[in-house]
Amino acid sequence: MIRIVALTPAGKQLAERLQAEWPKANNLEVRVDYKPKPFAESVQTAFKNGDWLVFICATGIVMRTLAPVIQDKYQDPPVLVLDEEGKFVIPLLSGHEGGANEWGAQVAKSLGAQLVMTTAKPYLNPIYTLGMGCERHCPLEFLESLMLYALAQKGLTPNDIHSLNSIDIKADETNLIVLAAKYHWDFNTYSAQQLAPMEPLLSTKSDYIFNTVGVYGVAESAALLAAENVTGTEPELILNKIKNAKATCALARGFVG
Repeated sequence: MIRIVALTPAGKQLAERLQAEWPKANNLEVRVDYKPKPFAESVQTAFKNGDWLVFICATGIVMRTLAPVIQDKYQDPPVLVLDEEGKFVIPLLSGHEGGANEWGAQVAKSLGAQLVMTTAKPYLNPIYTLGMGCERHCPLEFLESLMLYALAQKGLTPNDIHSLNSIDIKADETNLIVLAAKYHWDFNTYSAQQLAPMEPLLSTKSDYIFNTVGVYGVAESAALLAAENVTGTEPELILNKIKNAKATCALARGFVG
């Protein structure tokens, strides 16, 4: 669940605007909590339950309230702070690992606000790339549902994605082509030789996949190479390979100034 916590009438108005405009691809219920009582207890409970939190108030209030329940960046849910005029969006907690940076960028874009990032690589624009592999003649629903689930994990929408990428033996895979066309993405494929330099950046390496297609991971390698190609910088995985019965999917990004 996403909870938007507002403490002023202007903040409540902004919260309701966000709730109405929230991208459906997140597959998360969005609730507005206006002046919740008791404040600290309700906010801390939501945080411990793993709810994504947006606060429209001063950062000091948020930090003092959440301090007793913060654990670490690998477990804590993402937290954003906005001013009540909606001019600034601050990813406060779980920026990289929890996805608050990507989520904050998405919110800032929807509001026409300034993203205020205090983690590494500020002032740079992220470019997100999608890598996918699949069985031959994979049905579209297996590809699309996995893709939407992957984006939701990082608070992204299809509009945030630069391109769909795979290995060259999938260049004629009908439903990868259909998926890219549906979301207006470029569809790029690469040879095993082109993908090979991405090997050190992979989260896992499959000998079976290597013996089959010549690389240790199609989805991750393709996403990483695409991010490197478009930004000219070293790419990074933001979502390790996930899979369903017929497809695999990974997300990478690079940064441009």
